[in-house]
Amino acid sequence: MGLLVLLPFFAIAIGLVSRFDRDPYSMVFLTWPLQFVCRGFFVFVPLNSKKFFIYLCPMGQKKLIRFAQIKAFPHVFEYPENMAGQWHAFFKNNHPIVLELACGRGEYTVGMAGLYPDKNFIGVDVKGNRMYIGAKKTMDAGLSNAAFLRTQIEMLGQYFAPGEVNDIWITFPDPQLRTSKAKKRLTHPRFLRLYKSILAPGGCIHLKTDSPDLYRFSLLVADMYGLTVHDKSDDIYARPNIAPELHIKTHYESLDIAGSNRIHYLQLSLPGQIADKDEELYKILRETEQSGSSVVI
Repeated sequence: MGLLVLLPFFAIAIGLVSRFDRDPYSMVFLTWPLQFVCRGFFVFVPLNSKKFFIYLCPMGQKKLIRFAQIKAFPHVFEYPENMAGQWHAFFKNNHPIVLELACGRGEYTVGMAGLYPDKNFIGVDVKGNRMYIGAKKTMDAGLSNAAFLRTQIEMLGQYFAPGEVNDIWITFPDPQLRTSKAKKRLTHPRFLRLYKSILAPGGCIHLKTDSPDLYRFSLLVADMYGLTVHDKSDDIYARPNIAPELHIKTHYESLDIAGSNRIHYLQLSLPGQIADKDEELYKILRETEQSGSSVVI
């Protein structure tokens, strides 16, 4: 019986061969699927008349190459120090700064940078392997108004000064459907307070999602916490003459994970103060979950 453990650069399968004199090649044969998938190798360790096997499985070569290359990209920042208040200096202009949160492959950062050369765009995500795709595209296209920041979204306050960001886009984030994970939804009040700390006055938050649950939740939050809803649609592509940036499609949009066949859109701005109604919000969500119904706005 074995145990699979994931480490930064190796997946390690550890198992026990009950008989010390067992042919090690039989274990190799029995675990051939692991070898086929991981392309690794075995190490057998005798201990107390038993033999442990350790299977070392290297991380995908492509992923390792991307991690190495992205460190050399001049427009990619991985947990940088002293960047708050310095983004206009990096871009060498005073153009508005727009963030794409949980950017994944950075489709919106790349697409909007091409559409609006008079704005600066920064894709934010913790997954460097995905971010590499967008970062490479902006380099190949010569887009000097696009950059990428690798960090957790919860740490935005360390990398942006108050009022340094003009708009925020949240495109197809994980809707975190369980009520117990509601605080991880990127339109939850705990994130709104974070956005408030870096957004310039009049700055907007744009949500684009295929999840009707996240859309309804965001409308509930807007109603409870006094956000201004500038625009909303439960089927944005059914609307004629939408803004060019709303035509940009992400990889996750194409997957249609929610199976809704509709794309929902919200444009919101924050109030002067975000009240503490989080317990009340959680109570509504819990009651809704227990009743088996949907949030009603």
